[in-house]
Amino acid sequence: MRKPWLLFLLLIFATANFCLGCLEEERQALLQFKHSLAPKPSGGLSSWKGNKCCEWQGIGCDNATKHVTMLDLGSNISGSYMQLEGNELNSNLVELTHLSYMDLSGVHFRSIPIPDFIGSMTQLRYLYLYFAGFSGIIPHGIGNLSNLRELDLSGNQLTGSIPTSFGNLVMLRTLDLSLNLLNGPIPFSLGRLSNLEILYLNSNSLSEIPLSIGNLSRLQFLDLSKNLLQIPLPDTIGHLSKLEFLDISNTSLSGVITEAHFANTSMLKHLDARWNHMLSFTISPDWNPPFQIRNILLESCKIKSEFPSWIRMQRSLVILNLSNTSIFGALPDWLRDLPIIMILDLSHNFLSGPLTNLPSNQTTESFTIFPFTERLVGYGRGSSLLVLRNNLFNGSIPDSLCYATKIYVLDLSKNMLSGTLPDCIGDLPELNCIVLSSNRLSGVIPSSLGNLGSSLNWLQLNNNSFHGELPETLANCTGLDLLDLGQNQFSGSIPKWLGEKVMFIRVLRLHKNNFTGPIPVELCESSELQIMDLGDNNLTGKIPLCFQKLSGMTGGYSDMDFLGRFEQSLTQVMKGVALEYTTKIKYIVNMDLSSNKLVGEIPKELVLLAGLVGLNLSNNHLTGQIPDRIGDMKSLFSLDLSVNSLSGMIPQSMSALTSLSQLNLSHNRLSGQIPTGNQLQTLLDPSIYAANNQLCGSPLPTSCKHDRVLEVGRNTEEDEDDDDFEKMWIYGVTSGFTTGFMGILGILVLKNRWRHAFFNFVGGYIRKKL
Repeated sequence: MRKPWLLFLLLIFATANFCLGCLEEERQALLQFKHSLAPKPSGGLSSWKGNKCCEWQGIGCDNATKHVTMLDLGSNISGSYMQLEGNELNSNLVELTHLSYMDLSGVHFRSIPIPDFIGSMTQLRYLYLYFAGFSGIIPHGIGNLSNLRELDLSGNQLTGSIPTSFGNLVMLRTLDLSLNLLNGPIPFSLGRLSNLEILYLNSNSLSEIPLSIGNLSRLQFLDLSKNLLQIPLPDTIGHLSKLEFLDISNTSLSGVITEAHFANTSMLKHLDARWNHMLSFTISPDWNPPFQIRNILLESCKIKSEFPSWIRMQRSLVILNLSNTSIFGALPDWLRDLPIIMILDLSHNFLSGPLTNLPSNQTTESFTIFPFTERLVGYGRGSSLLVLRNNLFNGSIPDSLCYATKIYVLDLSKNMLSGTLPDCIGDLPELNCIVLSSNRLSGVIPSSLGNLGSSLNWLQLNNNSFHGELPETLANCTGLDLLDLGQNQFSGSIPKWLGEKVMFIRVLRLHKNNFTGPIPVELCESSELQIMDLGDNNLTGKIPLCFQKLSGMTGGYSDMDFLGRFEQSLTQVMKGVALEYTTKIKYIVNMDLSSNKLVGEIPKELVLLAGLVGLNLSNNHLTGQIPDRIGDMKSLFSLDLSVNSLSGMIPQSMSALTSLSQLNLSHNRLSGQIPTGNQLQTLLDPSIYAANNQLCGSPLPTSCKHDRVLEVGRNTEEDEDDDDFEKMWIYGVTSGFTTGFMGILGILVLKNRWRHAFFNFVGGYIRKKL
């Protein structure tokens, strides 16, 4: 009779437990896990309370059994999970025996190892521990998780080698171990992962690719970039018939790439082998590739041939980058019909001849961007780049170039192009950057350039033979960040619109032209100006007092984000010589007004530009004194005030310029003693102060007069002190001797016994000596 009642009570208890929507042992395991974390005040797992754990945020349960099947504290989940930190990963999670999905990427685990017990959670299908702060080696036990479909351990500080046990994860479709510190060879056993579709091993220190990689028959995405492979690429990679994305860039690969490496890669859409200087591409001109590829990036590999003819078969090209591959000769005829949609970069090669065969049908119509294109390029949809810098191209810029209406960056610099700038360039509505420097171009700047309006951010025409005045229409280009017209023959006055309308310019370089007249005060409205180079012109008048308003020169260098979009260079006179800056442009804050006809004093307000790295006012007619507070310009690296008529003493505050490494004050009328201390002690070249007849002190051979007077004075005082000492010594010895002698004589007179003893002693001593 008792058994039915017992069964009834058990049934009621089980039903009650079921109705709570959570198994108690699993709820307790989750609470133990929660207690091992350290939520910040603004975060935490605030919903993790009560009995219904299946309703907690980030928790998923099986509707029938109520077993916890999902633990999602991923970084892509909105809420407070990003605030969680932990010193351990609680082992009670093994109680979640039906857990198939675990994402802890939103928790920072403070450099702890991945615990071994993870390898016993055999029901896991999806394990995401990316960017979770783990360190140490990868547990071999993870290879026991035979049900895994996706494994992501990227963005940690994992060390050691990839476990060979990973070859047991035969159901795996995605493996991401990128952005760690892994080393050693890629295990041969990974070749057993026949279901693998995505393999990311980039940004580690892996050293070898196994031949078995060719067995990954379903692999679509393979990224091995940024490793230390230093070996030939196995040609078994050509067996990967499903491969769409291959990135082997920056891996120190060596050897030769041939047709065999692409034998069956009919699905290949993206090939990136950039920055492997020891890797050669030796492919037959008659090769007909099995693929229709979109992106080819071979920069800094070795091709060493004429333009690769196998590329003519590619009708879907989006990016073609053959920069610095040592290709030579003329552009082939078939290139003009190649539908390159976004980027053509043939820079730093030995290409020659005219530009008549450039592709002209660049368009984005009916075009679907490949998933990785935007990440690689950094431009929006529809952008188009033509970069042919540093080659041997000659002839004129063809009008046909203007048919590329989607062009965004045009860089033809460092060639031998001649003729004038086509008017139609002003009709390219999306043109953002024009770099035509270091050619043989001539004529005037066409007024049509003003049609580009605010879309034009970068105009670099330096080192050509352009002449005439700057067209007023350039005032429409209000979005200019950089204007470099240096080393040309431009004339007239510097236009006022540079400050009135082009107010946000950061780099203005008009060096070595024929500009005349005063420096317009309107330039002071260009508050973001960071580089102003007006040197080597015929400018007159005074340095504007309002330069103190140039706030871009007060706080050091800015981010200058616009400089990072593409390769750029800029010539600046620093350390007394012309230097070409490329990647370090953003660190230069410079004002160069040298070699003009400026007069008056150096404005004391100029010292407020504390961010200046270089200041060059040499070869002018400046008078007056060097500002007393020049020492406030703490960032000064190079200071040149030579060949002026500056007078007075060098301010002592100059010794506070601790970053100063180049100084030139020669050929002025400075006087007095050269200051000493701090950085000035290291500037020992006398030529720094040459032709200042009234200057004295180190490092000049002329000592200062008051130094000699002080030295003579010190010697006289020392001699007098010696004489006084000698006199006092003589007086002391004489008086002491007299006092002693008279005392002894008095005793001999008054004491008969002492007198007889003394004379007996003296007589006996004399007799012994005789």
